[in-house]
Amino acid sequence: MSNVLDVSYHPSMEYGQAWDLQKSWVKQIDQEEKGSSLILLQHPPTYTIGSQRHPEHLLWSEEQLKEKGISVFEIDRGGDITYHGPGQLVGYPLIVLDGEKLDLHGYLRQLEQVIINYLAKYNIEGSRKSEFTGVWVGDVKIAAIGVKFNKRRHRRGFITSHGFAFNIKSGIQYEGFTGIVPCGIQEYGVTSLEDITGLNFTVEQVASEIVPFFTSEFGFEPVQLDLV
Repeated sequence: MSNVLDVSYHPSMEYGQAWDLQKSWVKQIDQEEKGSSLILLQHPPTYTIGSQRHPEHLLWSEEQLKEKGISVFEIDRGGDITYHGPGQLVGYPLIVLDGEKLDLHGYLRQLEQVIINYLAKYNIEGSRKSEFTGVWVGDVKIAAIGVKFNKRRHRRGFITSHGFAFNIKSGIQYEGFTGIVPCGIQEYGVTSLEDITGLNFTVEQVASEIVPFFTSEFGFEPVQLDLV
């Protein structure tokens, strides 16, 4: 398997378009028409509801959702409900897990480690909670993780899809979190990189900076993504 990673960034992409793109690329990777990829992007305001869904965790009515311009998708990743919106960096790794890399729980921990290592760059101590998936700073969540393992058709192993959502900007971008019980977790809140540091970040800056942490953690050749 090639250790070259194709990385792309999209300033804004509708959720349905991104989901279709993932499914298409997973098929191409399975047929060896395309190599492993990392899609980085931002979404317009969207709620996605995973396979461990609880309808009561969506707090807003259809009328409120329409008024606020928030789309809702029931999708095939693990987990419950989460929010995507401007000011959040979403990453969709589409990579092959086979051989020594065929460790599904280990893959989740590696995704968390990418975020934890990035936070350390700014002297932030990111952590895990044993009962939940994701990355935390103290008792507030800064990154959500939900994935799907797509079984390969004619070979052993899986191809990953979906991925992580890393909160970057503070303020109004996260009003959407008030309309849900994020990831079904009632006892903890959410935060962002700007809230924690008091610094200003662009999503493009973080996208550029996080790529080396991803390639290092997953053993890909270094890739430079110049967005700033």
